Amino acid sequence: MFITLEGIEGSGKSTQILHVFNFLNKLGLKCVMTREPGGTRIGRKIRSILLDPESSAMNPAAELLLYTADRVQHIQEIILPMIEGGGIVICDRYFDATLAYQGVARGLDMTLILDLHKLICRNLKPDLTFLLDLAPDTGLPRAWKQLKSGSRTDTESRFENETLAFHERVRAGYLAIAEKEPERFRIIDASKSENQVQAQITQVLEFEIQQFMDQSAQDDRK
Repeated sequence: MFITLEGIEGSGKSTQILHVFNFLNKLGLKCVMTREPGGTRIGRKIRSILLDPESSAMNPAAELLLYTADRVQHIQEIILPMIEGGGIVICDRYFDATLAYQGVARGLDMTLILDLHKLICRNLKPDLTFLLDLAPDTGLPRAWKQLKSGSRTDTESRFENETLAFHERVRAGYLAIAEKEPERFRIIDASKSENQVQAQITQVLEFEIQQFMDQSAQDDRK
């Protein structure tokens, strides 16, 4: 099973992914928690370039290709081996982020982005995606507070430096993607408290994981 968490800066993905991981661990399920970019050793080097504020002059097409390179390595090294072994992958951002950020917000050709994913990423999609939806004028101050407090490194603040209008396009992009795939997406109100957001996610997980476990049990009997 492949689960992803998506959302703008400051939406709480890094906090909530820990709750998801702990929930699955308590059930005794084999799972791995990972992220994009930077889920692999090679990916961490790519991440340092992509999120560095000194990379502000990066061409959007170069940005897209770096994200795609990170994803190829991530799929081959982490995601597919876990899924094929019957485990669960929980990922902080994945391909939907590329559609929202590089496609909608940067204005790159969506067909190009989709074709790249089909050609070199096996068109691999998550089974379940939590979209932590939050207004940018709420999320960005949260993100900057984390950066200034030292809970996050300021060497990864390139996207926080983007304009409010940019992040509004990202949010609109995410919501449009979710509208097209309602069977996969669960939109979570990320303006609530940490515990309230966790409760929303857990309620969905309890049902979805039961379905996964039932299917796994059926497969084992075959």
